[in-house]
Amino acid sequence: MQDNLENKDSMPNNRFGNMVDATNDLSKRGYTAQFQMQDEGLTTSSSPNKHYSPESISVKEYHRFEGPSAPDDMGVIYAVETNDGIKGTLIDAYGTYSEGNLAEFMKKVNMDTKG
Repeated sequence: MQDNLENKDSMPNNRFGNMVDATNDLSKRGYTAQFQMQDEGLTTSSSPNKHYSPESISVKEYHRFEGPSAPDDMGVIYAVETNDGIKGTLIDAYGTYSEGNLAEFMKKVNMDTKG
């Protein structure tokens, strides 16, 4: 997953001290849905039967977090917007703890970042 992020427009995490701060800021800017990876694609808890393919979403920004001493603090938060207007966040670990299915899915997503 980290390699995929390196190949895209980089948005280093210098705005937020931690993932909670990033999540709160994104929520204030309208990214209120919480996306999860399922076998069929991304879904939200408010619409568990609707699944989004990589072609139906775009990532508007993302922020990486690296724990200085704990590998489990390594993560990425994505600000995601769907083609039908749903805005939300998707959180993934990266490195050793990255979810393989999500990493493959994200390689196909439009990274529409303007950072």
